[in-house]
Amino acid sequence: MTDFGTITWRGKSGREYPYSIYSIDTAFNAAPGNYVFAEEAGPGLFLPIYIGQTSDLSERFDRYHVMPCIKRNRAKFIHIHLNDDSEEARRKEASDLIARWDPPCNQMRSTTMSRVSLSAR
Repeated sequence: MTDFGTITWRGKSGREYPYSIYSIDTAFNAAPGNYVFAEEAGPGLFLPIYIGQTSDLSERFDRYHVMPCIKRNRAKFIHIHLNDDSEEARRKEASDLIARWDPPCNQMRSTTMSRVSLSAR
């Protein structure tokens, strides 16, 4: 597992979160954490494409429901914050980052979830 250094992502709250940078095709050991799929917009400059959290980073992301959106938006890196706090804490971190950065594939998911909720009524 080759890492490309580190990055600090800042949330809307102002809180900073440390992440390690990996190639998008990196396989991870089983561990809980937060992640950011990102496009490199310039040397050391990343744009978040999708932000999330998981209880198991070893689960294959290529089967992930938003992967077509992630690839369409040219994400080549995944940033990982190993985080064995509670699921609630990981969700708060993801929400804080999403609120600041508004990644395109998180927008797609919320639109899809809204449609599902509306059609369920």
